[in-house]
Amino acid sequence: MSSSTSSSEPAGKPAQAARWTGFTATFLTAAAVAVASFLAFAFLLDPYDSGRSPLQLKEGVRPQGPRTALASRGRDPAFTGAIFGNSHIQLISPEELRRQTGIPFVSLIAPATMPKETFATIDWFLRHHRQTPPKAMVIGIDNYWCTANPALPNEKPFPFWLMSRSLPEYLGGLLRFDLIEELPRRIGYLASGKADRARPDGYWDYESGYSVQGYDAVPELRGRLDKPLETGGGNIDGPFPAATGLEALIASAPAQTKLILVRPPVYATALPKPGTADAAADAACRKAFGDLAARRPRTALVDWRVDRPELHDPKLFFDHSHYRQPIARLIEADIARAIQAVD
Repeated sequence: MSSSTSSSEPAGKPAQAARWTGFTATFLTAAAVAVASFLAFAFLLDPYDSGRSPLQLKEGVRPQGPRTALASRGRDPAFTGAIFGNSHIQLISPEELRRQTGIPFVSLIAPATMPKETFATIDWFLRHHRQTPPKAMVIGIDNYWCTANPALPNEKPFPFWLMSRSLPEYLGGLLRFDLIEELPRRIGYLASGKADRARPDGYWDYESGYSVQGYDAVPELRGRLDKPLETGGGNIDGPFPAATGLEALIASAPAQTKLILVRPPVYATALPKPGTADAAADAACRKAFGDLAARRPRTALVDWRVDRPELHDPKLFFDHSHYRQPIARLIEADIARAIQAVD
């Protein structure tokens, strides 16, 4: 009896192992098929309207944040002018620039972005406007562009994969959990003739959001704005990799494309005091982009980071670096004049 039992044990273990191996193989195959099916489905539906799907899909995307809407807006041939940057250039109205210049503008801004994200967006825009060459590009050059760090690190998540030149990188980006929620919304947008579309020109007026947060409380606002902002210096001696990188990137733009670099305004107490390290760093950064504008034809620097009467009015600012509509109108007029002057 004992010999029979012992002789059956070795035979049972290989069989059990074979069953587990078969189960594992089946599971992995099923998982691979599920992932491949999901990826193929997502690729065909093109959730953020990147234009990569072979299907003829409805234009645009549903209302959503600007980061994921950038791909759709940036490839729209209806726009031959574009505004790039973060919330410091966000209030510049595409409609106003179009009214003053005749150029149809799209706002390709994304709040809290830095040069690295802007470069990716500019590259996407230029690649998708070879048949409709851009007439003008407006780029917000705030303090983030003054860094000496050649890596140009970004602080907030950004969908670089969405605007990547690499198809494998794009496909890898589609394998994300939030797409499980986005795909049904995409289907609803594509299937409905009444579905809301995200604003094609990308304009997003942040004033209402600031008001909700209590930034209209003038006494408290004045108290915050009265406090000087000092950084203790910065990049005085260079290099300025953002300026170098922008010049290299813009070399791929058509020669006739006008480039307007805008240094956005800050409230008076955020301006550097003369003779300080802050002032030296600010001057060095301004020179880097001023030199770029001088070297490239049809390029101008619009500098609002200088002392002006409007920058002393707390009613025209939400905080030290976010201004209100009256100042935006003045900047738009300066941009329009610069576009006309660089002919």
